[in-house]
Amino acid sequence: MTKTTTYLLGILITILAGIFLYVKLCSTCAAPVVEEEPVKEEVVPVAPTATSYPFAFSDGDYAYNENDNYNFNVSSSEILMPLSQKVTEGIGSLKTFLSENAGKVINVIGYYTNSETNDTAFPNLGLARANAVKNHLVANGISSAQVNTLGKLVDDMVPKDSVFLGPVEYGLDDKAADAEDELKALYDKITANPLVLYFETNQAAISLTPEQRQKVADISRYLDKVEGATCSVVGHTDNVGRRGPNIQLGQGRADFGKAYLAKNGIPEAKINASSKGPDQPIESNATEEGRSKNRRTVITLNN
Repeated sequence: MTKTTTYLLGILITILAGIFLYVKLCSTCAAPVVEEEPVKEEVVPVAPTATSYPFAFSDGDYAYNENDNYNFNVSSSEILMPLSQKVTEGIGSLKTFLSENAGKVINVIGYYTNSETNDTAFPNLGLARANAVKNHLVANGISSAQVNTLGKLVDDMVPKDSVFLGPVEYGLDDKAADAEDELKALYDKITANPLVLYFETNQAAISLTPEQRQKVADISRYLDKVEGATCSVVGHTDNVGRRGPNIQLGQGRADFGKAYLAKNGIPEAKINASSKGPDQPIESNATEEGRSKNRRTVITLNN
């Protein structure tokens, strides 16, 4: 073997040895680096904390403040019973204060949210809740003349298991100096434009419009403030059919109106229901349009 051949063979062996060693020792050196994606932590939504409002009111040195309050289901104006002992004690304390301070009133402000369904006769669910609280206070000996009711939109209220905890605010105040003038103006407003419900033939149920609901609130307020005041619910019909059955149908509509008002917090003793049947039409019964105007129930104040 010549020197040249030996030299070339040595170079070849060196190259092969280098390749062998590279593969054995550095094969991982050339491997591409794969970056692992970070593990994403599962985000668990946190439920918002339920809101809660106290049974609290104060005037000068007099104050009452407890975390318990009247509670209501979502989309409901019915008070959840039983009340806590602290609320019951607070009602007694408030009764004593108001009886000793005839010039004072308690403002009851019911809260509601836009997402709730209002199936009451009042313009909003907050006013309906305030009215329910007012009725409970009156049932426990507090004069309705010393209770004002209002509604307030509070959209950030959060229920606890579909129950609003104390969605009612309270404030003691002086009785308005012009209270009697306001009631006189309210009486004139109601009697000049009474609440009128229209019915289809043989129908004895109806849904109220926002304007009609406001009239219910006005009537309720007047009856609360004026001792001895009552309202009349008079049912009317068209002249289709015999008079006797129409008198009965008109009475049915009047009774429905009375029951509806009573269900929404107006005492039955302050509601007089009667029927005029077809005897007092306001339009001609010769046309369907006229007959539809005659099928009505009129709710207004007596005094």
